[in-house]
Order: sequence, then C-alpha cells, then structure tokens
Amino acid sequence: MSHSLWLIVPAAGQGKRMGADKPKQYLSLGEKPILAHTLSRLHQAFPTAHLVLCLDSDDHWFKPEWVPFSQWQRVAGGAERMDSVLNALHAIKVPENAMVMVHDVARPCITSSDLWALYDAAQQHPSGALLAMPVADTMKRANAEQLSAATEPRDRLWHALTPQAFRYALLRRALEYAVANHCMVTDEASAVEALGQAPKLVSGRRDNLKITHPDDLALAAAIMASQVAQSSESERSC
Repeated sequence: MSHSLWLIVPAAGQGKRMGADKPKQYLSLGEKPILAHTLSRLHQAFPTAHLVLCLDSDDHWFKPEWVPFSQWQRVAGGAERMDSVLNALHAIKVPENAMVMVHDVARPCITSSDLWALYDAAQQHPSGALLAMPVADTMKRANAEQLSAATEPRDRLWHALTPQAFRYALLRRALEYAVANHCMVTDEASAVEALGQAPKLVSGRRDNLKITHPDDLALAAAIMASQVAQSSESERSC
C-alpha cells in the first residue's frame, strides 16, 4: 500500500463563509490549526502514503512542520477544487493503477476506520469509491423566494463526503474530460460519473464534519474530544 497510495488534500480555498481573517484551514481547533489536525488523521491511517498538498501560491500561513508525512510535496492550488486536484495529478509520476485518495482539508474528524473502509472498497471497485451517508432528513426543494415548494423523496439519496478514492488514470481522465467539456463538477465522483461510471458508495460516520460556518468549529472540537474519549475507553476494555 505504501508505494501505491497518494493522498491529495486541496487547501487553496479562502473559506469566505467563515468570515475570518485567514483561510479556514488555518483557524485554531484546540492547540493546532484545522489543516494540522486533518493531516494528522490521514497520517494515523496511512503513515507511509505520499501526500500532495495543494496550496495557494500566495499562502503565507502554511508551516511545513504541520506535515507529519515523510513523503510529501506542495503544488499550486487552482481557482476551483477540481483545478487544484488536477494540478496535483499532473505534478506526480505514478503508475496508472496507483490509488489516489482526495480529502477535504476542512474535515479533521475523519477516522482511521472510515479511511481503511474506503481504501478497501476502492481497491475492489473499478470505478472507485467515496465515503457517503444515506440521507436521513426530509428533503425540501425551495423556490426562488426560499419557500418550501416540494418535498423530494429521499430513497437512495446520499450525502457525499470525503475522502474519495480512484485509480490515478481514471481520476485524471475524468477531470480532464470535465474541463474539456465544461461539466459541472462538485467533487471527484461527479467527474467520474460524467464518464458514465458509477463509484461505490461507502457508508461513513456521521461525525465526518466539514467545517464551513463559524459554529462548526465548536462542533468539530466536541466531536474530536468524543472520538478520543471513545478510543481511550476501547483501549481500556481490551
């Protein structure tokens, strides 16, 4: 696994919805920035993987000591997430069947169990895989005035999460196709779907929170504290 797994973390966004004075990946979560927590979680699961970190060329917040990986490189981020990931794919030289896993920098609560479940599923499924959650809430479709205009059936609807994992050749072909054909791509799986393929949905934990709004910071801190407590309790019971 160590020589065939590449982790791509797009971290060039500005996180304007946070209303902060710095990009959200550098906001403090306890004693470390969000970015450092996220990389630490990835490293716990895959310590010998190769990391590709996509950063804005003018980023002056980043500190290399936050990276726990011995094999890693920095590449320029793009205007959109898709551009950043494609920059990363173009920057690395790997076998076509190498596994590539893309993870949001703003998801620091990812667990090793989910990471390994995704890795195993992506190894077995030729179209790749992504962590996701079945929709549990009633889904409403709003009109232009933000009035509830319709209730959408939630059967077979899932919330897409990250990481998402694909073979290098497939992911690069999918993103290059999306760029050339102006496809609407919101994640890597949607680019693969545009090729007519169907990635595997891997049911992930509901605490895999994406920090987007200011109150998400406190929620993420609570989740991580709970996860640590659960892990400690599990170790004591063994």
